[in-house]
Amino acid sequence: MTYQHSVCRWCYEHIPLDEFCQEVKAMGYTSVELTGPAEWPTVAKYGLTCAIATFPVGADKIGTIEKAFNRLEHHDELERIYREMIPQVAAAGIKQLILFSGNREGMDEATGIKNCATGIRRILPFAIQHGVTLVMELLNSKVDHPDYMCDHTAWGAALVDEINSPNFKLLYDIYHMQIMEGDVISTIRANIHRISHFHTAGVPGRNEIDDSQELNYRAISRCLDELGYTGFLGQEFTPKEKPGLESLRDALQRIAL
Repeated sequence: MTYQHSVCRWCYEHIPLDEFCQEVKAMGYTSVELTGPAEWPTVAKYGLTCAIATFPVGADKIGTIEKAFNRLEHHDELERIYREMIPQVAAAGIKQLILFSGNREGMDEATGIKNCATGIRRILPFAIQHGVTLVMELLNSKVDHPDYMCDHTAWGAALVDEINSPNFKLLYDIYHMQIMEGDVISTIRANIHRISHFHTAGVPGRNEIDDSQELNYRAISRCLDELGYTGFLGQEFTPKEKPGLESLRDALQRIAL
């Protein structure tokens, strides 16, 4: 297997971080992701990395999923908070930092791409200087994030092509894109050069990767391996049935080649 396994911290915030790191490392995970500066020393203490850092939040919640780069009026604050965050990410040895498009609020697709590109280009040279890749997440607007703009792979791909830098990529969330468009494996194959990170979860429900959901994660895992993907596959589901952390152990077994 060419890629590595990660787990998103927010799904298990009820478990103390020290305990969580010990448990997931023993299972075979090498990263606890979507963590921030206060958590990185604990993650590193257990020999784990953070595959992708969580997003900074500025005044008036700018930087969150709903309020981000597609609005020109947010760009000054976004530049401020990302210029503050990027050196911290780099100093911790983390290579990726997440960001979002923001909600449409009536904005057309082309304007959204243009505005996002304008805002991201303001911080991209700083990210390149520090060896950090900025990664925009694809999210569904049908169930979890109503009105989110970067909700189809084609839109995200157009933004990546517009910016045209190895330091700007997509986070392809398999759960979210199954809800929005399906055709996951073909889409991954067509866009792997635009993608630097993946997330998982069962569909429907965003719960365990088990026989109750519709995605074939073993086939998706095989696809990533065939494509020579060397990044991380991040488990981002919230367990419903299995107690404790057993669902994370089970997920690794289910996608093993």
